Amino acid sequence: MFKISKLIKESKKLQKTIVYPEAEYSERVIKAVEIVLRKKIAKVILLGNPEKILKKSKKLNNAIIIDPSTSELLDEFTQRLLEIRKSKGLTREQASELLKNNFYFAAMLVEMGYADGYLGGAETSTADVLRPALQIIKTKEGIKTASSCFMFVGTQKLGFGENNVLFTSDCALNIEPDAEQLKDIVIATTNTARKFCNITPRVAMLSFSSFGSGGNENKSILKIRDSINLIRQEDSNLLIDGEMQLDCALIKEVASVKAKNSLVAGHANILIFPDLNAGNIGYKLIERFGKLQAIGVIMQGFKKPINDLSRGCKINDIVVMTAITCLQAVK
Repeated sequence: MFKISKLIKESKKLQKTIVYPEAEYSERVIKAVEIVLRKKIAKVILLGNPEKILKKSKKLNNAIIIDPSTSELLDEFTQRLLEIRKSKGLTREQASELLKNNFYFAAMLVEMGYADGYLGGAETSTADVLRPALQIIKTKEGIKTASSCFMFVGTQKLGFGENNVLFTSDCALNIEPDAEQLKDIVIATTNTARKFCNITPRVAMLSFSSFGSGGNENKSILKIRDSINLIRQEDSNLLIDGEMQLDCALIKEVASVKAKNSLVAGHANILIFPDLNAGNIGYKLIERFGKLQAIGVIMQGFKKPINDLSRGCKINDIVVMTAITCLQAVK
C-alpha cells in the first residue's frame, strides 16, 4: 500500500533546491519551510524582503533569502529574459520590471540552473503562478500542452484504483482540451503515475456515456474517441479505454455489466476528465466526500519542475508538494 512518507524519504536523498516565491507574505509557507529545513527534505530559496521574512521565523538559518529587486542576478536574468521573449518585442525596461515579480524571478532561477524547481500558489492565483513558467521554462520537447493532475491517497484500503492511489487530470489548467491536448494530458499523467507510485497505468477517459450508451454523434464523445486513437498510435501498449462513466471506470460490478470486455473498466487508476468543468468539480468532490488525501496541483509537461498549490492548502500539503517537486527534478 502506497504511503506518502515514501515521497518524503526519497526526496531527502536528492537534496534538490526549491524556490518559494510567497515567503514574504505567507505564514503557511514559512511554517512549511521550517519543516522542510528541519527534516532536510530540500534546500530552500525564499524570495522577498529578508528583514520581513526573518521576522516571521527564527528557524530559517539554512535558507537562502533573495530580494529580487536588489539581487546581483538581475542583469544576468534580464539579458536572458530578453533572449527568451525577443519575438514578443520585450524591452529591457519591461524585462527588468517583470523580474521584480517573485514568480518571474523564481522561474528564471530555475531556468538558469540556480534552483531545481519552484512552488507557489498558497496566496496566488493559478494564472499568476503558471504564466512565468509558460513564458520562460516552457514545455518539454514533444509535449505541446502543459497540464495538471492530482494524486489521491487513501487513508485506508480503497475499493478501487491500485496500490491505494488514484490519479485525476486535468483539474486546473486546460479549459476545453481538444483531442490532441487530451493525448498530451494522458501521456503526462501516466508518466507522473509511474514516477511516483510504480503502478501500471489503467486510463479511463471519462464521459456522461459508456461506450455509446449516450449516442455516438456527440462532439465530446467523438473528441474522446479521437484522442484514444492518437494515444494508441503513440503508445500501443498503454491500457486505455473509453468513453466511460465514472462508476464504470472504478466499480467492478458496474463494469461487468457495461464493459465486460474492457481491461480498464472497473480497474482504472487514472481518470481523465473531458474538460476543466468536470475535472475541477470532480477532484473537489473526491477530496471532500471521498475522505482521500489530495496531493496537488501537480503540474506536468514543463521542462523543469514548477508546481501550483491550492489556496486552501494546509502546511503539510506544502511539505508534501515540496517533495513532489524534488522528485520531478530527477530525469
